[in-house]
Amino acid sequence: MTSTPAAVQPAMIHGSATRRFFQLIRFSHTIFALPFALGALLVAAQGRPTLRTVFLVLACMVLARTAAMLFNRLADWSLDQRNPRTAARHLLVRRPVAVILWLASAAAFIATACAINRTTGLLAPVALAIVFFYSITKRFTDTTHFFLGLALAVAPAGAWIAQTSRLDLPPLVLGFGVLCWVAGFDIIYATQDYEFDRTEGLRSLVVRLGIPRSLRVAIWLHAVMFLALLTFGLVAKLGFVFFAAMPLIAGALFYEHQSARQLDLLAINRA
Repeated sequence: MTSTPAAVQPAMIHGSATRRFFQLIRFSHTIFALPFALGALLVAAQGRPTLRTVFLVLACMVLARTAAMLFNRLADWSLDQRNPRTAARHLLVRRPVAVILWLASAAAFIATACAINRTTGLLAPVALAIVFFYSITKRFTDTTHFFLGLALAVAPAGAWIAQTSRLDLPPLVLGFGVLCWVAGFDIIYATQDYEFDRTEGLRSLVVRLGIPRSLRVAIWLHAVMFLALLTFGLVAKLGFVFFAAMPLIAGALFYEHQSARQLDLLAINRA
């Protein structure tokens, strides 16, 4: 097994305040759900969303994820200090600053959602409740991975509502696919913390089933995700380009699971 990469490099601890903040919330991972949200928006708008809607949807995604990550860091502050993989996170930003930034990003998200349409404004607090709730689930349920999947599944549903002010079948199918994809990926990612989570009494399918069995669950989840994407293409009446891209998605999933089977933690992080 390769050694676990340090979550925070020493140079980053002493970098600029902006760089430390982006490292704390893993800003580069904001693109994780971006293709699904923008894809849902494009389909809902029949390929012609306004620049205003695109900008507001992107802003909502960044703000919601920032608020969610800050809440996660605050909820796990003491746990992260004890975990060798995440022990330096609390050095990036002081806790009172993290609280202020969390409240500010949550408020900005609600304000931005209200600027899109009435429905998104009304549902904004519900979306925040969903993404915040994930951070506490590993304390009482083995299915924490599915709550993370649900949190990211909000993105395509929200983007669809931003365009249409309603929720239809296509974003529900796409959201289900996102839920399965993220849950499977999180199971793989959780193998890095297997020993720590067992020691701390934290819950996950990896702790419950062990690494080999949980990796098989991840394979099945990604198979279901692939079928959900195909179904989304059918119900949304998408064309050749979408279905031609499916082999690329299958290849990416195959690489991810090969890395997981070898317990190559550096490759898992890249995947």
